[in-house]
Amino acid sequence: MIKRMDNVLIVVDDIAAAIAFFVELGMELEGQTTVEGPSVDRLVGLDGVRADIAVVRTPDGHGRVELTKFHTPMAISAEPKNPPANTLGIRRIMFAVDDIEDVVARLRTHGAELVGELVQYEDSYRLCNVRGPEGIIVALAEQLS
Repeated sequence: MIKRMDNVLIVVDDIAAAIAFFVELGMELEGQTTVEGPSVDRLVGLDGVRADIAVVRTPDGHGRVELTKFHTPMAISAEPKNPPANTLGIRRIMFAVDDIEDVVARLRTHGAELVGELVQYEDSYRLCNVRGPEGIIVALAEQLS
């Protein structure tokens, strides 16, 4: 049995931009490091790994996103740069927010753009998807009731 979900990994090219985006979203930088060596190579199944890692966490301390920038071997793109929502694989991460319009406005200062529209679902939620640096999509949900 698992205890919890520890984190979600996102491989990025510009780790500073990704950190800034998630910090603006309201996450806290937990730490940064560089990893390399035989144990890292064996763990990820690649030779000569050297990567920078940053972990950001939600304010409640329960959710984490690991951002990784591979220096060697270089990261490769496995899909179109900005795949549509129906592409197989992980498409987004969702966060609960208090003021969705404020969050969207702040993320726009980091180059984020809406994917689709900000919509209201019944009388329960206001929702939207935002594409940030590296094509990362985050969904935002503001509970209304």
